[in-house]
Amino acid sequence: MKLKELTISEFEEFVLKSPLGNHYQTSDYGILMSEAGFDYDLIGLVNEYGEILAASLILLKKIGIKSKYGYAPKGFILDYFNQTLLKEFTDQLKEYYIKKNVIFIKLNPEIAIAEIDLKSKAKTYNWNGQIRDFLEDNNYLKLKDNLYFESCLPRFNGIISLKDLSINNFEKNTRNKIKRAITKGLEIETAERSGIDILYNFIKYKKNKDEFYYKDYYNIFHKKNRIDLFLVSINTKEYLLNAKEMYEKELEYNTILNKNLINSNTQKNINLKMNSDRKLLSYKNDVLEATERNSKNEKIYIAGALVVKYKNRVQILISGYDRKFKRFNPNYFLHYKIMEHYKENYTYFDLNGMTGDFTKENPYYGLNEFKLGFKPKVYEFIGEYDLIINQKKYHNLLVNGTLAKLFNKENDKNAKENAN
Repeated sequence: MKLKELTISEFEEFVLKSPLGNHYQTSDYGILMSEAGFDYDLIGLVNEYGEILAASLILLKKIGIKSKYGYAPKGFILDYFNQTLLKEFTDQLKEYYIKKNVIFIKLNPEIAIAEIDLKSKAKTYNWNGQIRDFLEDNNYLKLKDNLYFESCLPRFNGIISLKDLSINNFEKNTRNKIKRAITKGLEIETAERSGIDILYNFIKYKKNKDEFYYKDYYNIFHKKNRIDLFLVSINTKEYLLNAKEMYEKELEYNTILNKNLINSNTQKNINLKMNSDRKLLSYKNDVLEATERNSKNEKIYIAGALVVKYKNRVQILISGYDRKFKRFNPNYFLHYKIMEHYKENYTYFDLNGMTGDFTKENPYYGLNEFKLGFKPKVYEFIGEYDLIINQKKYHNLLVNGTLAKLFNKENDKNAKENAN
């Protein structure tokens, strides 16, 4: 067996066939990251018949004057249970990359080792946990497990089966917010690259990337129909019609409650009347707002998302909404409508990251609760590892704090980026 650089077609074909294939392990992602200052290799291990047995996109970046580090996003594409193959690929990677002055290769395989119960938050581990032993046997250094978004990619994730998609499967609070969003006249549409300027207004506060990064993402992945842009707007005419209808229904109900209260001044009737009064005021304000916005005859965009499509899975890459319209619940509406859009042609919907801390003290508690409201299957992945190529230089990077400075800085960015 030998290690060699693969052509784009060889690499893409191999990754597409693998159950571990994902959009981070594509030539498209390598091209995208080359715009961010990385070089990249499409590397593969082949047998004497030219058959590819293992492969990986390896991103390469300078660390110091002459040296580099590598990163295999979502890990190598191989059978990790094949210990002979894992050892051979590892040994040849070391031999190949030490000649290129690469000190280490970071990887975070997309291997789920546990499923988390949504109610108890207890973890049920599976046999994929054995792979941790196989990696450590081959001298992969296990990095500290993170609860939040300290690593390059999230260690916890929520996945929804689109084949079983139904709004009735969601939490009651989530269902109600989606339904309220619909009454506000929200609509969703697919947009072209120019729509990224609109989307960027909703996401710039939580990213350290400019709009050109997302335009590059769109341009590169759109060539193979692997990305879509969605925008949510308010149909002010529909909003006005709904607001008037709800106001009139509540006014009619309020009149009945008022008569009941006159005839029977019980605490129950008082509470019902007070609750109806609050709704009536809210609907009245909606009518006034909808009337004003409808009179201006302008289209108001309030949310958006970039979605990557690969194999049988779609993933929210980044999403955001205008905080001035938070009461319209645009993020709930956006996610649900995207799921509906893909349910016929794709199998899984990837919520793109959660935290492993399910307590209310978690600074990302709101993000977790939002995603848990869709009742996904929540998985814990195997985590991050460093394959050390040059032990001495790696040790020096640890001692002088270079690694900590580099990856703490990167992980600060990741925390914002993964807080989708």
